[in-house]
Amino acid sequence: MRKYDLAIFDLDGTVLNTLEDLTDSLNAVLDQYKYPRRTLSEVRGFVGNGIRLLIRRALPEEATEETVDLLYQNFIQYYQKHCMEKTKPYVGIPELLQDLRDQGYRTAVISNKADPAVKVLCDRYFEGLFDLVAGERPGIPRKPAPDSVHEILDSLQVSKDRAVYIGDSDVDIATSRNAGLDCIIVTWGFKDQDFLKEMGAEYLVSSPGEIRDLIL
Repeated sequence: MRKYDLAIFDLDGTVLNTLEDLTDSLNAVLDQYKYPRRTLSEVRGFVGNGIRLLIRRALPEEATEETVDLLYQNFIQYYQKHCMEKTKPYVGIPELLQDLRDQGYRTAVISNKADPAVKVLCDRYFEGLFDLVAGERPGIPRKPAPDSVHEILDSLQVSKDRAVYIGDSDVDIATSRNAGLDCIIVTWGFKDQDFLKEMGAEYLVSSPGEIRDLIL
């Protein structure tokens, strides 16, 4: 008998490589307000806790919260228009999702990216491959708070012991722990493998095929 009925995926760094579009959008907003640009490597270290913290980390320490708010609003508008220029699924992910669907598994996405962008990206790259997708929304605490996980479980009527969470970061490890779900962590995302081990990753995989093997 199979162990799971539902696979919940993180988005950025897990199923989609969004780093270049995030970096380009961030730098476009930083340019607009005459702040120093950030490299791809720097942005890789900034992501994972939502767009507002991405902006906060990219700005000089002396930047005010009002400045963060201003750039946040501009980023959301800019990224919504430019989020699909260089973004692409990781190799093997669409096939993995289709395999899970064919085997009768439910699938979902939970992201700290703004909810409209999450829906646009999932519709563009994974049409028909997720039962539910959820991004950052007012009133719903961001990951690693377990609220979005509980929301997905309730909506799909799946118990936490029948669900597995798949991500690429320390935020995802903490999210799964807080929600009481088994966790699979991928090594092709935005965080270093040694760091992920230090953060408590139990199951580390280096290919979508390994996710398939663990779930199926």
